[in-house]
Amino acid sequence: MNFPLDRFKDIETPFYYYDIDVLQQTLDAIKAEAGKHRDFVVHYAIKANANHRILETIRKAGLGADCVSGGEIQASLDAGFKPESIVFAGVGKSDWEINLGLDNDILCFNVESIAELEVINSLAQAKGKIARVAFRINPEIGAHTHANITTGTAENKFGIAMTDIEKCVRLAQSLPNIEFKGLHFHIGSQILDMNDFRSLCNRINDLQRWFDAQNIRVETINVGGGLGVEYHCPDRYPIPDFKAYFDTFANHLELRAGQQVHFELGRAVVAQCGTMITKVLYVKQGVTKQFACVDAGFTDLIRPALYQAYHHIENLSSNEEKQAYDVVGPICESTDVFAKSREICACHRGDLLAMRTAGAYGEIMASQYNCRKLPKAVFNFG
Repeated sequence: MNFPLDRFKDIETPFYYYDIDVLQQTLDAIKAEAGKHRDFVVHYAIKANANHRILETIRKAGLGADCVSGGEIQASLDAGFKPESIVFAGVGKSDWEINLGLDNDILCFNVESIAELEVINSLAQAKGKIARVAFRINPEIGAHTHANITTGTAENKFGIAMTDIEKCVRLAQSLPNIEFKGLHFHIGSQILDMNDFRSLCNRINDLQRWFDAQNIRVETINVGGGLGVEYHCPDRYPIPDFKAYFDTFANHLELRAGQQVHFELGRAVVAQCGTMITKVLYVKQGVTKQFACVDAGFTDLIRPALYQAYHHIENLSSNEEKQAYDVVGPICESTDVFAKSREICACHRGDLLAMRTAGAYGEIMASQYNCRKLPKAVFNFG
């Protein structure tokens, strides 16, 4: 990725820099690989990044929208996504959020409990609407990723237990304002081992056989998202391995005639196009280490504090010999640390540092803790 340093010097830091060319290349790769399979439909998980221009670019590429809040539904509509391309998931949907989905005739509600199903039916009945639903099933699969971003094990809050599937389906069939459409799964995030997705396919195949035995038609299989990206070498691997990802489902899912497979990719779509740019305020010498104190904090990029996540850090202003730094922010919390003992080209006051692969769960998770400003977004053109 190329960084326009001359332009950066006039922009208040910290800020997010988005390379729309990288985003477009990623979208082209998704369309090329998913397009090999005529029954594959890709939605973008809005929670990864809801920047309006990012959303417009993704919508123009033909992806649908995966939302987990009413605000995300509205952001999708504002960006031009068609209601029939929007799916709505989430373990705790408020009445106003459900009503927003009903009023706009969205494609599907991914339901996570019997209680939720009954509320959706009641709200739909009051409006004279039929709500299309899929059941989010907890497949009891542990993905090889960070414990805080696994979502498919028995201990997680998400989804309907395998033992409750029949009860949910029978109830859905009896409710007058519910139309059962399919099954929904999501086992976690930042998954790089395709065997995890293969295990999901095997579990879905087992469930499909049960539905066949019950003579229940399942129109859509939504396998969620979760495909990971390369954080350590973003320039070497700027595009995730979409071929391996889509091929895994194409080769291992046993589909019935007319079934569609829906995907909900978030991080894999936007992570590599975004970088957080921050300025070195001071270089502080400690007893045994030195600190690069920057003007960004976990209010701007919370992933390292929240998940101990790694982001590759480059000094855009220096080509000097590398030194080891703890890169830390100004927030009055000891967890406000971006990296420890990280080898970076020698830092000086005023240097600009780039924290790479920050397009997903960066700007969208920013806060105003310590009464700080929210970071602005800058694009490589326009």
